[in-house]
Amino acid sequence: MIMVNQGNVPGMESAFLAMDTEEGVEVVWNEVQFSDKKVFKAHEEKIKDMFENLMQVEHPNIVKFHKYWLDVTESKARVIFITEYMSSGSLKQFLKKTKKNHKTMNEKAWKRWCTQILSALCYLHSCDPPIIHGNLTCDTIFIQHNGLIKIGSVWHRLFVNVFPDAVHGRIKHLRDEQRNLHFLAPEYGSFEDKTAIDIFSFGICALEMAVLEIQANGDAIVSKEAVAHTGQSLEDPLMREFVQACVRHEAKKRPSAHDLLFHRVLFEVHSLKLLAAHCFINNQYMLPENCVEEKTKTFDPSAVMAEIRHKNRPGVQLKYSHVSPLELDKFLEDVKNGIYPLMNFASPRPHLIPRALSLSQEHVETVTTPTPEPQEMETRKVVQMHCNLESNDEGTKMHLTLFLKMEDKLHRQLSCDILPSDSSKDLANELVHYAFICEDDCEKLTSFLEEAFVKHRASGSVSHGVMMMH
Repeated sequence: MIMVNQGNVPGMESAFLAMDTEEGVEVVWNEVQFSDKKVFKAHEEKIKDMFENLMQVEHPNIVKFHKYWLDVTESKARVIFITEYMSSGSLKQFLKKTKKNHKTMNEKAWKRWCTQILSALCYLHSCDPPIIHGNLTCDTIFIQHNGLIKIGSVWHRLFVNVFPDAVHGRIKHLRDEQRNLHFLAPEYGSFEDKTAIDIFSFGICALEMAVLEIQANGDAIVSKEAVAHTGQSLEDPLMREFVQACVRHEAKKRPSAHDLLFHRVLFEVHSLKLLAAHCFINNQYMLPENCVEEKTKTFDPSAVMAEIRHKNRPGVQLKYSHVSPLELDKFLEDVKNGIYPLMNFASPRPHLIPRALSLSQEHVETVTTPTPEPQEMETRKVVQMHCNLESNDEGTKMHLTLFLKMEDKLHRQLSCDILPSDSSKDLANELVHYAFICEDDCEKLTSFLEEAFVKHRASGSVSHGVMMMH
């Protein structure tokens, strides 16, 4: 197995690269060992509550927490959890590589990365109750090859708070990492320890992104003086003001993540193109696949799609030939991935944590095998159903194609042949049995299929059906 490092987690000396065979993607297999089964049992409900909360964190700029399960044997107890694998490495590694190649940080990239990190913090801090990261450094921020930023190790603080003395081995507090002490706010670990500690840590990250590295001048740790001197060295006065506001000594004087998105160094009026792209992505489930590609094929390249008129001088015409379909596809993909968030004009409001994506607590089973597999069960809700029915020439059977749009914006497309003796209820129950849909959607799918069958028998050889779920 390949060992990976994707953020310091207490009680976990190692994490391993694994393959999700269902989705066909690489993931990280993490294990937390408990030294005492009795202690584990005493903390079991807290552990479940904590992991249920983690399963509900959903944001494009936060490393995804996929699933978890418990493993208890006679000799040991452990929690196994699966997280998204960030293949391109940490922000720290990227900054070191950039400095080694004698390059400087691009200002546009700096702004885009700050916006993405703040977008994630704004989400965490506006949850009810607020989620404090508590471990934000350039080592726990990851960058993908397309420029997408994701923050990891969101679970670090929860581990420390829930079972500080229960896990096997020494707990890895942020204070134990000498080279990262300068990321800690002055009030870190005290009763005043609130969301402002993340803002302080973010300010140090923003400073390191701007200068690539804060010089420690040969010392084991980066001093306050070194941080202050580096901040003063920033040439852009707005960037300097932005960083200094984040690292103020008094927590109450630091701006919130939402406020920082309005700071003059980051705030900009979004283009109509970006607003339209977000609108398209948010409503994509209502549109047929490849609709952009098919639509662009029908455009006349010389046709004018927009015109800016002026009274005393010639106007400006924008033609379809000015837009590259490939560039448009890439831009839409980047927006979908979270590279260009629209957070800096949304009003702050508490995010109600969505329904847990893991098994409910009463169904989480403790397993006794040394290498357990999670219980096979679909927990995602279906938000939209499409179906297509076609009868064969003899009329002896129908071919059903079923498209299911899931609540996490992924989808399933299933197809099978149906005999006249097959009932919609049997088909829906079979989909639940094989974990294609959750049990809560069984009755709705039964009604949807029954209605589709009736319409098909009345209409003839081919029919279609659509159902929106609420």
